[in-house]
Amino acid sequence: MKESLDVRVISLGGSIIAPDHVDREFLGGLYAALSAYLEEKATRRLILVCGGGTLARRYQEAYRRLAPDPREDDQDWIGIAATRLNAELLKRIFARYCPSPVVTDPTDIAVFAGRLLAAGGWKPGFSTDYDAVVLADRFSSDTVINLSNIAKVYTDDPRKNANATAVDRLSWSEYRSMVGGRWVPGANAPFDPVAAGLAAEKKIAVIVADGRELANLREILLGRSFVGTVIGPE
Repeated sequence: MKESLDVRVISLGGSIIAPDHVDREFLGGLYAALSAYLEEKATRRLILVCGGGTLARRYQEAYRRLAPDPREDDQDWIGIAATRLNAELLKRIFARYCPSPVVTDPTDIAVFAGRLLAAGGWKPGFSTDYDAVVLADRFSSDTVINLSNIAKVYTDDPRKNANATAVDRLSWSEYRSMVGGRWVPGANAPFDPVAAGLAAEKKIAVIVADGRELANLREILLGRSFVGTVIGPE
């Protein structure tokens, strides 16, 4: 009997793709780690959903300062363009595994061609975290791996509150009470509040971890013990 596909969805923060420049060392390490993971088993598939990070925020800030009447939708479209640029880079780095064009509408994918899909932003109103949840639901994956430059979710912003503490596990209701439910273009929450609502509805868990720790990422992909925060259904 043919084995079913094992699809893992990674929401890859723009903050680690290009913090203030394209991080070639990190991307080279990511390529090596994910290539090894794919080669170990033929049924493995990966979806990399790329955020906009610093590039998006810098352009959004310029727009807010220069436009006579800045609009949130326009800020989102600028951010979406940055996510798609990052996704184009990842698609071409992983070209041997990724024959398909960059995914820009997660609801419009007929088949999973190749071993890896690269995705960028879709439309205004949420971040690429939301797209990652849509893709996880589409390909029957019960978890989104959310990689950024933080190792865990904290009870508050540790840069502003010295008493903030890291947590290992949260329910969706606990997380949403912390971050609210509204999306703001360029926001920097551990996981997009709108995406959190959809993940709660679809009963999809999210693992928040430091994407620069590639050995830890491998442990996550293999279902082993890891450093990070799990946000999940009640």
